Amino acid sequence: MDLVKKELVYAHDGLFPGQATSLANGDFITTKLALVANLARKNSIWPALFGLACCAIEMMATSGSRFDLARYGSEVFRASPRQSDLMIVAGRVSLKMAPILRQIYDQMPDPKWVISMGACASCGGVFNNYAVVQGVDKIVPVDVYVAGCPPTPEALIAGFEMLQAKILKGIPPGQDPQRVAAEYPLLRLDPLPMSRREPYAPA
Repeated sequence: MDLVKKELVYAHDGLFPGQATSLANGDFITTKLALVANLARKNSIWPALFGLACCAIEMMATSGSRFDLARYGSEVFRASPRQSDLMIVAGRVSLKMAPILRQIYDQMPDPKWVISMGACASCGGVFNNYAVVQGVDKIVPVDVYVAGCPPTPEALIAGFEMLQAKILKGIPPGQDPQRVAAEYPLLRLDPLPMSRREPYAPA
């Protein structure tokens, strides 16, 4: 059996002339380290398992296959607050639950963010009485408010997109974007994206 020695051809950038730049030929990319860190944080938000009422059912549906929260790198709902960096307060917060919510928030590593999901978490909703906290922002700093009773999974995903835009721009957790822009005039602060989805399908 005659063995023929064939010349090996390795795939390198010279085989692809359409590429304008090549990292293999000694070119390099420069960027800000903070931008790379914010980009990594934006695409790896791990929410904590913290459902309080009926809004939690919609939060669970968001991580299902129909809405697929994994597209945003957030499919890992962590059972430990020390492994999560996002708290989704889904539902009403009673006065007995308030210290527990604050304890879980304090156990989360920095930087950490909070989404207030639904009318009950944002302002008490229909429960305007002595037993329910009238807004979770009295306990923890809130980054994004998601309206609805209960909000749809699409609304929560729109809230995720708003939170990702805040993280990418480097806005500190729990800070109002307008206040940050007033304190740092050199910070370019474009308007945060609103929901791109229509509430109902066109007829």
